[in-house]
Amino acid sequence: MDKPFQSMQNALADEYRRLCSDAAAHQPLAYLRLRRAIRNVIEQRAIEPGQTLPSERDLAQLLTLSRVTVRKAIAGLVEEGVLTQRHGAGTFVAERIIKPMSRLTSFTEDLRARGLNPRSEFFERDVGEVTPEESMALNLSPGVQVIRLHRVRYAGDEPLAIERTVVPASVLPDPMLVHDSLYEALEARGCRPRRALQRLRAVLLNARHARLLHVPTGSAGLNIERRAFLDDGRVVEFTTSWYRGDIYDFVAELQTD
Repeated sequence: MDKPFQSMQNALADEYRRLCSDAAAHQPLAYLRLRRAIRNVIEQRAIEPGQTLPSERDLAQLLTLSRVTVRKAIAGLVEEGVLTQRHGAGTFVAERIIKPMSRLTSFTEDLRARGLNPRSEFFERDVGEVTPEESMALNLSPGVQVIRLHRVRYAGDEPLAIERTVVPASVLPDPMLVHDSLYEALEARGCRPRRALQRLRAVLLNARHARLLHVPTGSAGLNIERRAFLDDGRVVEFTTSWYRGDIYDFVAELQTD
């Protein structure tokens, strides 16, 4: 067994046992403890993107768990896009950012779950009167005040996406309340969205977008429009994003009736 793999196994075992003994972080279900342990060691960079996890059998033996428990823990992380599975090859830490479209999560949450460091570079954070387009998207009357956020979203020093976001000022009155995560700012005010409608299409990035994302002009990108709603049906967010197509995969699970 090579040293990096042995080191990863040791890190996983140590973190799992720490969670078992830590009363403050105690989770009574073993598969959730294991899921948290795997996520934590990824965030600590003890497991690198593209690295193979131990097999279900090896993890079960290492941690004295059933293979059913291990399988359930891994399946949840695969669903979230933190891990990927290749038939006949094993389970790997995702190299590309895989964004499941069945779960409403923020950019910041997605990157933190993968052990990446999210940050934002703002070009605009201000308050103004709603435009006709924004009024239609947010179901607002003319003259209503909104906040606008225009920023590049990063993982460390790597630009991943450009976002333009509009939020009713009645929900979030001060754009300076948003640091990295819009959803954290909304949640602090009891206004985190509960569902969203998204429209995704493939685009070629224009010169300005390509320059901001550090890719050649005409590179493949993904344009996404999101309208997010509160439980009472109010639209709380209208965001238009441009993602790098060489890094992001958006995945949807489909089922028959």
